[in-house]
Amino acid sequence: MHITVLGTGIVGTCTAAWLQRDGHRITFVSPLPAGEACSFGNAGSLSPSACLPVGLPGMWKQVPGWLRDPDGPLTIRAAYLPVVLPWLVRFLRHSRRDEVVRIATALRGLLAPIFESYAPLLAHANAQHLVRHGGCLYVYSSQQAAARWQWGMNLRRSLGVDLQDVDRDTLEQLEPDLKGRFRFGILAPDNGSTLDPSQLVKALHAQCLADGAQMLQGEAAGFEQQGGRVRAVRLADGRRIECDGVVVAAGAWCAPLARALGLRVPLESQRGYHVTVQSSNLALHHTVMAPEYNLMVNPMAMGLRLAGSVEFAGLAPPPNYRRADVLLAKGQEMFPHLDTSRTTRWMGHRPCLPDSLPVIGRAPALDNAWLAFGHGHVGMCGGATTGREVAHLVAGRTPQVDLAPFRPDRF
Repeated sequence: MHITVLGTGIVGTCTAAWLQRDGHRITFVSPLPAGEACSFGNAGSLSPSACLPVGLPGMWKQVPGWLRDPDGPLTIRAAYLPVVLPWLVRFLRHSRRDEVVRIATALRGLLAPIFESYAPLLAHANAQHLVRHGGCLYVYSSQQAAARWQWGMNLRRSLGVDLQDVDRDTLEQLEPDLKGRFRFGILAPDNGSTLDPSQLVKALHAQCLADGAQMLQGEAAGFEQQGGRVRAVRLADGRRIECDGVVVAAGAWCAPLARALGLRVPLESQRGYHVTVQSSNLALHHTVMAPEYNLMVNPMAMGLRLAGSVEFAGLAPPPNYRRADVLLAKGQEMFPHLDTSRTTRWMGHRPCLPDSLPVIGRAPALDNAWLAFGHGHVGMCGGATTGREVAHLVAGRTPQVDLAPFRPDRF
């Protein structure tokens, strides 16, 4: 079939790559080149352990303090509060313990096969060098401090995540640059990361083009439908693309496209910031997650990337780069000897749903439209498996992952 894929981030690109393996002809539509937007600046994590939702039990007690703290991990622009408040209420409802267990179980199913889902795509694109399996270290100031996150870690373990306690001496052997700040760690040896998330997407996208895909730069505005099927995609500039099917994978911009297919989804942008320290004098060997700092640190090809902020302000307002400066200050607290003479800052839109689960499935009222968006903080982690599963749905095969928790009409 000729399938139009809306979006050239990690989810859209992996979906197209998997569809091509079944022999389908692909046309990409996106206003941006491949590997930009959220796929450009994320933390680069490829973590089977990242199965906990954003909302955890008791989080509602912390939210007021976070909002009062200008350096806290969460901020909401005052003008946007009335808009996002209903979404936040739904989000907090999903932070009950029973809900967190349900959501984590679903996410574990999606994330566990990260590397097997990426493997054939990376091999075909000759991009294996962009992915490493070095593991992730969760680090804490003490074992007592780590106890604050013990419930979540135990939930991960119950779902089959390999997590190994690391004492102070071993931690400092694994990462000498952590010496003095952290005295306890938990190693997730099955985790990995990408050296450059944007280049990873670009490499996969370039291979799709080499295999015959077409790329149209433009903004999808709607669809022509007839008899329960999409017949064409309409672009904002008046162009139309006739197709046999469509995949909506345009990240945080998917809500109006889903609405045009008859589905309302409560999609919100959790605006994320990063700082990349280009002149890093550290020699980290693992991705490092410091829960006490709400900070993820990942050594990448372009430097040391610090990420971990959430801002609610919608899609339109310009970035508030003070949020990025806060990340840099936290990085300097973690690593007092960090050389920050050369840095870059970035903001992007994480596509998030209130239950921290993406939408993966067929549009209920149409035979040939599929939705794949809303991966939030785990887009790189879930992109390849999502693409594989969408290809199964398009082909009429039984999915390898239980997709019921991700069904598009669950809201």
